[in-house]
Amino acid sequence: MSDSSPGVRSRAGAQALRTSMELLASMRFAIALLTVICIASVIGTVLKQHEPVGNYVNQFGPFWAELFLAIKLNAVYSAWWFLLILAFLVLSTSLCIARSTPKILADLKTYKENIREKNLAAFHHKAQATLSGDSASEAQRIGQMLVGGGWKVKLQQRDTAAGPGTGWMVAAKAGAANKFGYIAAHSAIVLVCIGGLLDGDLVVRAQMWWGGKQPYTGGGLIAAVPQQHRLTERNPTFRGNLLVAEGTQSDTAILSQSDGILLQELPFAIELKKFIIEHYSTGMPKLFASEIIIHDKATGAQTPARVEVNHPASYKGIEIYQSGFEDGGSAVTLQALPLTLGAPSFEVQGTIGGSSQLVKTSGGERLTLEFTSLRVFNIENFGDDGLKSGADVRKVDLRESIDARLGAANKTVTQKVLRNVGPSIGYKLRDASGQAREFHNYMLPVQMEAGGTPMFLLGVRETPSAPLRYLRLPADEQGSMDGFIRLRAALNDPALREQAVRRYAVQAVDASRADVVEQLRQSAARALGLFAGAESTGKPGEPVGGLPALSQFIETNVPEAERSKAGEVLIRILNGSLFELAQLAQERAKLPPLPANDQTQGFMTQSVLALSDVQIYPAPLLFQLKDFKQVQASVFQVARAPGKNIVYLGCALLILGVFAMLYVRERRIWVWLAPREGGSHATMALSSNRKTMDTDREFAQLTEKLIGVPPAGATQ
Repeated sequence: MSDSSPGVRSRAGAQALRTSMELLASMRFAIALLTVICIASVIGTVLKQHEPVGNYVNQFGPFWAELFLAIKLNAVYSAWWFLLILAFLVLSTSLCIARSTPKILADLKTYKENIREKNLAAFHHKAQATLSGDSASEAQRIGQMLVGGGWKVKLQQRDTAAGPGTGWMVAAKAGAANKFGYIAAHSAIVLVCIGGLLDGDLVVRAQMWWGGKQPYTGGGLIAAVPQQHRLTERNPTFRGNLLVAEGTQSDTAILSQSDGILLQELPFAIELKKFIIEHYSTGMPKLFASEIIIHDKATGAQTPARVEVNHPASYKGIEIYQSGFEDGGSAVTLQALPLTLGAPSFEVQGTIGGSSQLVKTSGGERLTLEFTSLRVFNIENFGDDGLKSGADVRKVDLRESIDARLGAANKTVTQKVLRNVGPSIGYKLRDASGQAREFHNYMLPVQMEAGGTPMFLLGVRETPSAPLRYLRLPADEQGSMDGFIRLRAALNDPALREQAVRRYAVQAVDASRADVVEQLRQSAARALGLFAGAESTGKPGEPVGGLPALSQFIETNVPEAERSKAGEVLIRILNGSLFELAQLAQERAKLPPLPANDQTQGFMTQSVLALSDVQIYPAPLLFQLKDFKQVQASVFQVARAPGKNIVYLGCALLILGVFAMLYVRERRIWVWLAPREGGSHATMALSSNRKTMDTDREFAQLTEKLIGVPPAGATQ
């Protein structure tokens, strides 16, 4: 019993091994792997990869964010299960090739000349004819004609009832490249997967698993990062980003990981001499390029190069791509305009990426001003509806015009008018608790529509995922927001409000009717006070100031049937009082009065809306970009990709293989010649791996050419 037991286990183990090999080499297993890879690739395309954890929490919630991180959906292409699937696909396809290639090669060497005569009658394409020559001479003739047509031919002499060696079989074949297409296509899958594994994160992950390397999650200077977070120059494959400001150089790339970053040491340093950007006449960029100098660490050699989009530079097997551009620490000067009464304006200077703590609110709370971005060019669409929502504090934004044009190309029915609206500044205001709001303000006024009043656009949003909402402030005759700021300050001054309503009442009504003048003065004072937020009905939850306060006042004190007429009267009184208030502001600033023209009317109309909206602006002061000195920085992607050439070879093989399998038909033809009185009898048949009309036509031509009659199958 003890002697037989090992033999039983051995046979069982061999059977299990054969079953496993059959499964791995089967087509259904490879198709299943490809299906999973396709689904994972779709997820990796739809779901943004290597984003901060907070972004996933904000977008999907804590539960789904934790699930995505657990199964590595935030880093699909470097996840262990994705790499494992690729490895199994390589193994499965390799086994399939290894199992099928010997059979294919053996089949290419044989002509199948031993086929029997009666088997030829079972073919779809068949024909028979009586020939005048003997079987030997006809076999030579047919063979030579087939060779002349590009066929490979083999003649076989057989015995027949007429005597030994009197029968001849002509066997020919063509289209053998179809078989090579199968091998090439499957080999291409293996090569592409191997190249992808080499150029992916597999090598980097291996160094993290077995080389003691760990992702870095802290901050600070790159030079202070410990060695266990750095990869050496000998790293065979990597792909990372390198940020270089103008006039500086860098030699350390950043490799983003799902749980931090790794630093990749380069054998050279890149110095950015100049970043170049060119634009079309519409203002859209047409060229991004970087003039760089490559400093070799080993030899000290300096190699100048130019890097453009789709035109990388190469040095020591490392490709340098133009990936993007950012601010390299531009110096900016902002004009701070407090929204509180009596607070003076002041200037704040800083650099992009830095911060300042010189900002205080009227309540004494210290705010931190963080300079986040400077954009010198802002290209916007001013076509039909292109920027109609570009600047509205009431949650209407530029994004609507973009979303309206997403989808099929035939969805766009309006013409785009692209225009550069000038520089803009992005900053954050962070309070003592660490909460911050993001702001995006344009430096120059933007004319939203032809003949309209130019507007200063001041954007704000609470979270990075939210769209920007814009406050619109009208520009005065000098193209500045000083006129609006003066009007805002005058509106907050009770004495000027009282003087303005007196002027308005005297000018609007005959001065001899003192009682009417007094009533109008009281109404104007009440309207202007409500609009300024100085008066309230006292009900909790009511808006304080602006047009909403007037609306609430009418709804509370005027019957519903009379609200429309009362609203028109109240708005007319408000507009007249504000105009007089603007004139008083001009006098206080020792400026000439506003002329009564369309420009002034447009300015006052937009000022009414802006004065209403500015009261709910979520910041105690405005910042206007006054001056800047731009410093550009290029973002390079540096990559050492040894698998690139392997992938290129795989792609070439895949193209050749697919074309060979689709457009090359493997055909075999047999002609059996047997002696008959006065000549010989020919039986002809043709087989093809694909039934097409071309095969029918070819067989018809061959039967006519070789045996002189049309095929019998053509009439069936």
